[in-house]
Amino acid sequence: MGLETLISVFIIRRRRKREAMQPMNMYMVPNPGIPGYPPGLEYLTQVDQLLIKQKVELIEVLAGFESNNKFEIRNSMGQNVFYAVEENDCLTRQCCGPQRSFTIRVLDNFGQEIITVSRPLKCTSCFFPCCLQELEIQAPPGNTVGYVLQQWHPFLPKFTIENEQREPVLKLQGPFCAWSCRPDVDFEILTLDDVSIGKISKQWAGLLREVFTDSDNFGIQFPMDLDVRMKAVMIGACFLIDFMFFETTN
Repeated sequence: MGLETLISVFIIRRRRKREAMQPMNMYMVPNPGIPGYPPGLEYLTQVDQLLIKQKVELIEVLAGFESNNKFEIRNSMGQNVFYAVEENDCLTRQCCGPQRSFTIRVLDNFGQEIITVSRPLKCTSCFFPCCLQELEIQAPPGNTVGYVLQQWHPFLPKFTIENEQREPVLKLQGPFCAWSCRPDVDFEILTLDDVSIGKISKQWAGLLREVFTDSDNFGIQFPMDLDVRMKAVMIGACFLIDFMFFETTN
């Protein structure tokens, strides 16, 4: 891990240790392992909605210096259930901007890494269909559970969701204007038969926040009985959508 990531993980663990001294909420109680499910993802069996809130970095607002992104992942009641931090070096962040490769580590409330999201450096232009975006999601780290693959289309953002065996299981499709020209932007989660079963929504965060920062808020809705591996893949897909369409260069 890079130095910034190690510092972030250390701060999270210190904070969780302090919170452990207080009466524990239900969402912070470790979930017992469920046979057949990746360890750490047990909580996802209980939810059909997640909120992802990107933290505002003061240095980005004041100086336009791109820092590693940090996210809070909350349940529908606004309680933090996971925390995500980007791992990247300074040169890559400043030179490649939102097109950069990245590794995002998702931690539980006890500072344990449960999901790893990896994006290689790829072309983002629709004129180069041979080098489209790709994302790998591991849960836990080292155990691949799925992929997000961009599909070439001249007008619409389209993605295929694959399982660990590279078999298509779902699709993801955004609107014609997927950038920040609309208050709320929905990316529909579809079955292979084009039936909508959920969505990833980029939510309007307010005029000042939208203009002066690249900090965004997202909501993910999916069926309660969706495989937890695919729920983890949807979290990764949300990060990819953020970088591709809403992460601006200050």
